[in-house]
Amino acid sequence: MVEASTPRRATNKGPGRLLIAVYILFAIAATSRAGLQLATKFDEAPVAYLLSALAAVIYIVAAVGLARAGHTGRRIALACCSVELVGVLAVGVLSLVDAELFPDETVWSEFGSGYGYIPLVLPILGLYWLWRTRRSPA
Repeated sequence: MVEASTPRRATNKGPGRLLIAVYILFAIAATSRAGLQLATKFDEAPVAYLLSALAAVIYIVAAVGLARAGHTGRRIALACCSVELVGVLAVGVLSLVDAELFPDETVWSEFGSGYGYIPLVLPILGLYWLWRTRRSPA
């Protein structure tokens, strides 16, 4: 007997829409910040500015993954949220342990303190939402 697989709940419905909106907002903020920093003062803190650009790309791709809501979109969003969480934790710790590593702030410095710690909370919410909208048990 073949059982029909239970459908996944869409990541782009209900609270997922708010999550996508926050990702888009952070994508715009991080892209703007990184673009300005890279264009005007790249030589002052290239690693910090490139990390902000990486964060911007991750926010954009995560938003697209969540908005697509299919199997591929979920996998993309899962990868982005996971990389984002590891990044914000690593950069957060490193920026507190050795401030000289980042002469200027990144989006993820001090766990995103410059952005109200939302960069720390956002990937956790993203991973929770992906878990919450997984396939329903049969």
